[in-house]
Amino acid sequence: MSLTFPILYSFRRCPYAMRARLALYSAQVGHEHREVDLKNKPAEMLAISPKGTVPVLHLADGTILEQSLDIMNWALNKPPLPSEGTLLIAENDTVFKQALDRYKYPGRYPEEVGINYRAQGELFLKKLEIRLNPFLSGNTLTFTDMAIFPFIRQFAMVDPEWFEAQPYPSLKLWLNSLTSGALFEQIMQTYLSWAPGDDPVLIAF
Repeated sequence: MSLTFPILYSFRRCPYAMRARLALYSAQVGHEHREVDLKNKPAEMLAISPKGTVPVLHLADGTILEQSLDIMNWALNKPPLPSEGTLLIAENDTVFKQALDRYKYPGRYPEEVGINYRAQGELFLKKLEIRLNPFLSGNTLTFTDMAIFPFIRQFAMVDPEWFEAQPYPSLKLWLNSLTSGALFEQIMQTYLSWAPGDDPVLIAF
């Protein structure tokens, strides 16, 4: 099937979908946005991506991108990341994400009661704090920032008062600059869940 615009299946609060949107908007890639009700996933999305998770990008040539980092790579057409950036993203997506999930949802993983997942997550925060200047790769927002930011934001939101009391000045400045910026405001627009027959929500630049 040939499409006029790529179609993005997304969910506003999902950090994986957020980083995909950050890349698409940053690169000013026009696309159709389809907000997904995760409790009632559209058959059209499941037909092209049976895994049933967002984001999914259906390209105009029929190609399906099912992973957020693949969508980012496609949108930004980036050169190879420095090894430090690749390693940071890998740590974010594995060790830190596991700690984040267990910190955010205590009691969901009863076999791991008694482990301080906030402290585990802080090990990654400390690593970022040392690296930020003011972004993770220097003076400008890059792929690495966009890939990691949504997850750090989620961590900070679990207990905002605790986070604000911690000694992470560079990390807080980085978070505040991103969450108060125009790019974040654009990607966090609220849309009704998509259903077949709805008028398309076209994101044009």
